Amino acid sequence: MNTTIKSFGALLIASLAISSCSDDFLKEKISYDQTTEDCYNYYSGAAGRVSDVYKWSQPDVNSGASWKFPSTGRGDDLDKCTEEFTGFGGFVNELVEYTSNTPNTVPDYGFQQTKNIQTMAWGRIRNINDVIKGISNGSLKEEEKRELLGQVYFWRAWCYYLLVKWYGGVPIITEPQEVSASSFTQRSSTKECIDFMCKDLDMAAEYLAPYTTNGGWQSSDDYGRVTSGAALALKGRILLMYASPLFNRSNDKARWQEAYDCIKASIPVLNSCGNDLAYDGNPGTNASNWALMFSQVGKVNQEAVLVTLYNDILKGSTPDYHFNNSWEDLIRPSNALGSGLNPSAMMIDMFPMADGKIPAECGNYDASKLEHSAMAYDADAPFMNRDPRFYRTFAFPGVRWAFNGDPNTSTLNNPYQGKDYVLWNYVWFENADARDDIFGEKGSAYGSDNLSSGVKGFYVRKRTDDADVNASQRYIYSQETGFEQSSNCWMEIRYAEVLLNLAEAACQTGKLDEAVEILKRIRGRVGYTSENNYGLQTNLASDEGACMAAILYERQIELAYEGKRFDDVHRWLLFDGGADFGKVTGAPASWALTGWGGNTCTYLGFKPLNGQRRENLLFRVSSDISNGLGGVNWQKSETVSNPLEDPNNPDPLLKYLKGKGIDRAAYVVDLRKELAPQLEKLATFYKSYLVRKLRKGDGWDSNYQDYHMLYRPHYYFLGFGSSIQTQNPDLYQTMGWEDNINGGMGTFDPLAE
Repeated sequence: MNTTIKSFGALLIASLAISSCSDDFLKEKISYDQTTEDCYNYYSGAAGRVSDVYKWSQPDVNSGASWKFPSTGRGDDLDKCTEEFTGFGGFVNELVEYTSNTPNTVPDYGFQQTKNIQTMAWGRIRNINDVIKGISNGSLKEEEKRELLGQVYFWRAWCYYLLVKWYGGVPIITEPQEVSASSFTQRSSTKECIDFMCKDLDMAAEYLAPYTTNGGWQSSDDYGRVTSGAALALKGRILLMYASPLFNRSNDKARWQEAYDCIKASIPVLNSCGNDLAYDGNPGTNASNWALMFSQVGKVNQEAVLVTLYNDILKGSTPDYHFNNSWEDLIRPSNALGSGLNPSAMMIDMFPMADGKIPAECGNYDASKLEHSAMAYDADAPFMNRDPRFYRTFAFPGVRWAFNGDPNTSTLNNPYQGKDYVLWNYVWFENADARDDIFGEKGSAYGSDNLSSGVKGFYVRKRTDDADVNASQRYIYSQETGFEQSSNCWMEIRYAEVLLNLAEAACQTGKLDEAVEILKRIRGRVGYTSENNYGLQTNLASDEGACMAAILYERQIELAYEGKRFDDVHRWLLFDGGADFGKVTGAPASWALTGWGGNTCTYLGFKPLNGQRRENLLFRVSSDISNGLGGVNWQKSETVSNPLEDPNNPDPLLKYLKGKGIDRAAYVVDLRKELAPQLEKLATFYKSYLVRKLRKGDGWDSNYQDYHMLYRPHYYFLGFGSSIQTQNPDLYQTMGWEDNINGGMGTFDPLAE
């Protein structure tokens, strides 16, 4: 591929040697870019080059989905294409259609053309190929070469995976190319790319086996590097993707069998590498151990298959080696110096009830093949009788959410120390027009406890380092930095996903009993038991469509806000069920979905996401209390130290409760204690003083007509924008996208073998 090389500028040859392949290096992520080929002749030099590959390839929770990183649940454009968030991601905005031309050019997930080798996918791949060539031709011992090459082969497959899931076939490049036009490489077929990635991962698994099986790297300074198990887990994910309707329109069972065989074989290897279902069968109090799993305890996390490590070094230190995890800072409310992350009402409403079934009144989320709960869903108290993971995934008004530190400053007026922090985020409005406006455009909502106009209706709590769960938090909180110095790891692949991948492949190869047993194991970890069949309906072992629907629903709950939902929706064609490929200009008949009855949504009993919209959910002060209105500004009283006693506090509900001699603290839900009686009291509080209110999520036009999600069928395989085509004039354009060089439409078929 000529322009992959032409625009690189200087050739990246090798990197500065370091003393060892250590955990400290992985956490610090120092860049080593300037040295000679001689580094490949001694172990520490070659290991430094491998560590450089980690730096530029490893997933990072601090970044949204891009050519370099997968989605990690931060509310990026891909997350916003799913039920998890509101606010159109670019791909589902019915007002904007991406094309190959400006002004709405299709996003670029790998073919950037810049003079910085490290800012494009092909630069990473060239860097990896350089390391493979250098180590292979160097004078290291054979076992040293295999240890290092195994890791680099993994990351080459990873880079190609991020490309293939968007484009199908891409150029396969295995050697560092010369900087010349003659270096051009055309797109390979998707099948060739799948085989290439699998070959790399097989080599990675073989080469790394002597070092990583039998718990090899779990207890050493190399913890955090890829293992044989991680290689096979990624291979299983790739084969599952290739067997899914996105690539497998006729439902070729041979692909599913290949995926099943791979994932099944990966389980004992993962176990040997030290991976397993963390806290299997030991949910703790209200799924506290499930929550604890996300706060890496000690150094080794049993659940973590592909893991990125972070440190708590202070930003701006000299030299600046900080590499912090910003998730805690993202999700915490603003009165704890965080930003806050707002889930959609749809996501809250569709979470399972305490009996494990989907709510019968789950709004516009339809699941006709999933048995609806016999427990009534109370939308006015949505926390009542929910799946244990609900309370570890969301935070809502009246729930305790502890941390270490003092969030009180001269401006925050927060009544709590971190160890006693309670989220009271009900809202009131400045005037009646704002209070009654369903469109959210006539005034702001103002939140209790000085959340003010930055209040979120509900908050994402998933993956928090809760002080009530983890006594040894892996963050450093301060009033200056908030939660920015977190050292919590990020699990891009965790063991539960591998099990769910296996369940999916088992279901699609007729092994429904095995799939159901996996679902039981996943649910047993959070507190479901055999007494009610782990909350599962009884026909899953006899109804393939229902079984597959249950697996995808379980993935949606278990992996919520971990960046996995878009990929599931995308590969299962859940935007339109795969019914609209006939609308793709130039698409051949082979693009029509013939498997799964011609429509995956019908097969699964799911309502297509296209045509739906998502709203935000909050709870406002009842109109019976000061008309649901209150002040905006808080002029803190100098003589009152407790904000709850401050007469200038603008919170109308606090004033009302104080006048009645009622202490709202009596209604706080503490997840360390038995939930049922606490939730009943909180529900009484809600129904006495608060009102459920939906606010604008996906938007309206000027006449307040609803906008709806629309994922166009040609988006399932992306094309190249005009600038990419200009710089790569010989590169085949994808079918369904304009060919700005040769005219007409693209000719490359991602489904052709």
